[in-house]
Amino acid sequence: MLIPVILSGGSGTRLWPLSRELYPKQLLPLVGNDTMLQATVRRLAGLETAAPLAVCNEAHRFLVAEQLRAIGQVPQAILLEPAGRNTAPAIALAALAARAGAGDPLLLVLPADHVVGDAAGFCAAVKAALPAAESGRLVTFGVLPDTPETGYGYIRRGVPLADVTGVHAIAAFVEKPDAQRAAAFLDSGEYLWNSGMFLFRASRYLEELRKYAPDIAAACVAAFATARRDLDFTRVDEQAFLACRGESIDYAVMEKTDAAAVVPLEVEWSDVGSWSSLRAALPADAAGNVTHGDVLVEDCAGSYIHAESRLVAAIGLRNHVVVETKDAVLVAPMEQAQDVKTLVARIKSQGRSEHLLHREVLRPWGSYDSIDAGERFQVKRLMVKPGATLSLQLHHHRAEHWIVVSGTARITRGDEVFLLEENQSTYIPIGAKHRIENPGKIPLHMIEVQSGSYLGEDDIVRFEDAYGREGTNT
Repeated sequence: MLIPVILSGGSGTRLWPLSRELYPKQLLPLVGNDTMLQATVRRLAGLETAAPLAVCNEAHRFLVAEQLRAIGQVPQAILLEPAGRNTAPAIALAALAARAGAGDPLLLVLPADHVVGDAAGFCAAVKAALPAAESGRLVTFGVLPDTPETGYGYIRRGVPLADVTGVHAIAAFVEKPDAQRAAAFLDSGEYLWNSGMFLFRASRYLEELRKYAPDIAAACVAAFATARRDLDFTRVDEQAFLACRGESIDYAVMEKTDAAAVVPLEVEWSDVGSWSSLRAALPADAAGNVTHGDVLVEDCAGSYIHAESRLVAAIGLRNHVVVETKDAVLVAPMEQAQDVKTLVARIKSQGRSEHLLHREVLRPWGSYDSIDAGERFQVKRLMVKPGATLSLQLHHHRAEHWIVVSGTARITRGDEVFLLEENQSTYIPIGAKHRIENPGKIPLHMIEVQSGSYLGEDDIVRFEDAYGREGTNT
């Protein structure tokens, strides 16, 4: 059995303001109509696999579940990490979950935020790697480089394995090089980009992890020992997992084991780790510009210009990135766009929220968009999916006025339950238990006007919740 393990734990700072901490790049449709997570799963259509196993941050759980559901995928598990601890622990949890449910399967480990231009070529490389993984090798995939890239780690391939066609021993792992070394690597033909994709048997990975990083292995076993199901999700022991140190699979295992092997992967590939790599992954105009949304350019070249909510017009730009969202705008020369991480750190240090989420926030029941705010008031546009229900809740510091724009709402207010139709409204006083439901077949759209002394999202007490969020404000 071959189980795809989809790693979806990124925090999303390098592509800010499109990517946010609570809505990172793997959950965005950056290249094509599918999100990067969805594209990763669809890429497996040419392989015979079991249902995927996803590993994600707890804060992203509903988004991951909804995006998989939208493409008809029912994962065998969505493992929730209480906090990010890098790839070695994440894969260990996946291996333990796979062994608990399906014997000792092969695991195809894939980051959810990569672009692969040739799905058939990717599947062919996986098939070439299967015999080596079945015999106990820990196989990684190395992309044949076409440019002297300084943003990737490299693998120097060794001799071909005698017993498996198309698979090589690994001579060395190499950190991200400077430009001169990267050019030499490209010229030599011996080096491959380290893709961060792997294929191995679950037991073999755990065995090698116990040998070379026994503390990580022990912490993950302890965390998984009391794992429990919660709706679509699998929760591990929080304290045990938080005690685990963070480490990549490369450092923890692959650079130390004598069972490592590599399969060359000759496809267009990118980890989309910068604005320049995103521009390179998309079709450009004759001047090398990539545009998205309502954009007008005049005498621009080599630029990435993205408009989300309004017209963006640019004149005379050379190699720039311009990204407009509803609540933030980024403008930077392409060669300095990696410094966006510094800006995000400053935003966070100033106590702002733009690093965390977009103005429009997705929830398991739908979404809300904060369209206006001032002293003691805030206006939101709510969308509730057909059949969806918000939690039964109350607020200590704010009252709410609700107006139905379209659809039908079933309202709970204290002991009352009543329907609101289009253009009807109601008032929820401070301290009153309340809930919105959409009993209809079409989305419910409402305007919510909040008023009070404190309007933060953490002023919420949940009593009942269809999504298991009682006692939380997420």
